[in-house]
Amino acid sequence: MAESIGRAVEIRGTADGAGRVYQAYGDINIYDTPVRATATAMHTLPRDTVAFTGREDEIDALVHNVMAAIASSHIIAIHAIDGMAGIGKTALAVHVGHILQSRFRDGQYFLRLHAHTPGKKPVETEDALGSLLTADGVLPQDIPTGIDARSALWRSRLAGRQTLVILDDAVGYDHVKHLIPSASGCLVIITSRRRMAALDAAISIPLDVLKPAKAAELFARLSGRQLDREDAEPVAQLVQLCGYLPLAISLLAGRLRHRPAWTVADLASDLRVTQDRLGELQAEGITVEAALEMSYNDLHAGQKLVFRYLGMHPGTEFDAHAAAALSNLDLPAVESCLSGLYDVHVLDEPVRGRYLMHDLIREYAGKVSNQLDHVERMAALQRLFDYYLVVAQTAGSRIAHTGATPAAEITSQLTVPELATQDAAVQWFRAERASLLACVDLADAEHRYPLVVNLASAMAGFMRHAGPWEEAVRLHRKAVEAAERTADRAGQAEALVNVGIIAFLRGDYPDARAALTRSLELYQEIDDPPGRAHALAQMGTFQRLTGNFEAAIDAQSQALEIYRALDDRSGQAYVLTELGTVHPMVGDYAQANRALSQALDLSRELGDRLAEAYALNELGTIRPLIGDYPGAVTVLAQSLEIARELRDNFAEAFALNELGNVRRLTGDYGDAAEASSRALDIYRELGSQLGEADALNRLGRLAGQMGHYGDAEDALRRAHSICSALEDRLGQASALNALGDVLRLAGNHSSARTATTEALALYQDLGHRLGEAEATNTLAALLLETEGPAAAQARYSVALDLAREARSPLEEARALEGLATATSDDEVLRQAKAIYRRIGSPQAREIR
Repeated sequence: MAESIGRAVEIRGTADGAGRVYQAYGDINIYDTPVRATATAMHTLPRDTVAFTGREDEIDALVHNVMAAIASSHIIAIHAIDGMAGIGKTALAVHVGHILQSRFRDGQYFLRLHAHTPGKKPVETEDALGSLLTADGVLPQDIPTGIDARSALWRSRLAGRQTLVILDDAVGYDHVKHLIPSASGCLVIITSRRRMAALDAAISIPLDVLKPAKAAELFARLSGRQLDREDAEPVAQLVQLCGYLPLAISLLAGRLRHRPAWTVADLASDLRVTQDRLGELQAEGITVEAALEMSYNDLHAGQKLVFRYLGMHPGTEFDAHAAAALSNLDLPAVESCLSGLYDVHVLDEPVRGRYLMHDLIREYAGKVSNQLDHVERMAALQRLFDYYLVVAQTAGSRIAHTGATPAAEITSQLTVPELATQDAAVQWFRAERASLLACVDLADAEHRYPLVVNLASAMAGFMRHAGPWEEAVRLHRKAVEAAERTADRAGQAEALVNVGIIAFLRGDYPDARAALTRSLELYQEIDDPPGRAHALAQMGTFQRLTGNFEAAIDAQSQALEIYRALDDRSGQAYVLTELGTVHPMVGDYAQANRALSQALDLSRELGDRLAEAYALNELGTIRPLIGDYPGAVTVLAQSLEIARELRDNFAEAFALNELGNVRRLTGDYGDAAEASSRALDIYRELGSQLGEADALNRLGRLAGQMGHYGDAEDALRRAHSICSALEDRLGQASALNALGDVLRLAGNHSSARTATTEALALYQDLGHRLGEAEATNTLAALLLETEGPAAAQARYSVALDLAREARSPLEEARALEGLATATSDDEVLRQAKAIYRRIGSPQAREIR
């Protein structure tokens, strides 16, 4: 069976000092593409700086201790790097991480804890554990609540692995004690402004300012100058005035590099007369702000203006479009200014086109932005909010296929990126997620409640697919509260629908039911047909997932009627696909086929390739049930091609899983295992528990047919466990029924009877005729093996009636074959073989 492997993630942090400047992309971000996450561990450290200078003694000691611990299979190696801001703690941690990265190939995690990030609260320990577990591939629904439970899971996952964990900018010992693995083979590096005396197992590495010679060497390297003897004294004075702080030295050296007419003496003279602003960051009587102020004063007018406005940005990173909205400049002018700010190390560009500031620089920018009067500040924030809302609405419409467009009067005033495709929209959301959420928080704090509602609505489609779902729930709950404060019942209803969707994805069915029910009530009260249709469609999906098939059909049919009255063809296509999914649950394949054919036609008319892929996928699930295996392969192959073209992982996993099922039914076990295993990997990467359970079910059935009963039982019990936790009764029944058959084949008749009887009861309660037929056939086979032909004959007769009622040729053939065996009737056996042959089942070759 395919196993889950930790997802590849990119987690960035801040280098406090030497050379390049890093800043967190939010607490922790996963920059996987919408194609799929990498299935193997990758290097996740921030980029090392080519100008790293000094710290040889600290590096030698740290590397020596780590290598000694590895050689002796010592307990976990912990190193705590402490020192003042700007001293280079993170730069050292990252540099050592790169030196040692080949020794820790099982995972490398860098987590910014934000103990001293301006405008941000330190990351709570429970949230930090959640981020680490998410980065290690744990599904959102599998992450327990509570520090102790999360810590235990984190430590158990790292047991037996050689991993590197860097916990950057911790408040102190209490902040990190639950984040530290307990197994040998791990290296933990902690950076903090505090000494961690309570962490008695750690090797403490206190950092002081650079030694004068090393500080001078760093300045020389970063300035790009060929310094001679005449420069030696001015350089010595300069680095002394910088307090030997790597950050200050880096900024001033960069400033000198772009001023060929200046001398080192000129720079040192100017620095001496600069006033002290950040007194808490003193070293040798000088402050970092002195260097920042000098860099700011050296900017031209446009750069200063952009810098001032950037100090108002609520997030930690931005692109040129956001900077243009804030500063009210055109895009070329802003790009030129950003390039200049990058050249003098005021900004960093860790990813092409995306900029960020070091914590201290951003703090200084915030102070400089206070020079703007209140009217200017409010106008700038409104422009930024308008920009993010317009682009988020556009991107959201690409993902949700709503066709919604932003207001023309707003778009005409802003320069926005072109997001012509779904992939471009998803990529934009991934890059801007942290900034969008920061805008939501700021808007909420400033009582801009309509903005909170609208931004949450625009982000809904992306958050549904990308997660993390806990964050999505918080977002939509905040939108519900914001809408309530302004008596916006339409906004409240939509936010509740989004709460309901995330709730049933997480398996929180009571919360889903409550949210969707209340949303329907609100839409009814305000007479909003489009909103009511949307809520009914989601309620129908929820009812299907919980096994209430007739209620699901009723809700989807009501939604379809409204969409037709509105002439909303996109809505019709979506609901028809859902109806095509639920009708087979009650044995109505003809109605399902009609609904899906209509959905497919509408999707193609609309040019909605993703909707087309999902309609094809559902057709691919029906055709095997009526014995049309070649037809199933055809539509599933078409769906898979579209999904991969669009880089939609959900659609790809669905198609692969169904293809695996068809291959299993036709005896192509090798291709079946490959397809379903890949589907399982994708579902796990996406955090889809329902998909994971379905893939495990398919793999378990396949393993059973191949005679690998232990593997089969393990996969099916895991599938049942997931479905039980999600209260997915249909999934439970399917897993139990397959488990019963595997246990029967393995000779464990007692356990097989228990599992199959329980499955049959669930199917009967759900009114699922096909499931009843399958479970009854399995029980009849058990009776044939344990009590003889007479006991089995009656049960096979019941199974035959159920199979014909459900219009399932496969179960009909199974029942006929069983009856033939029980009664020694060759004619009945010929009938069974004819059906097997007609549907292309390998069973036709196995009947003697």
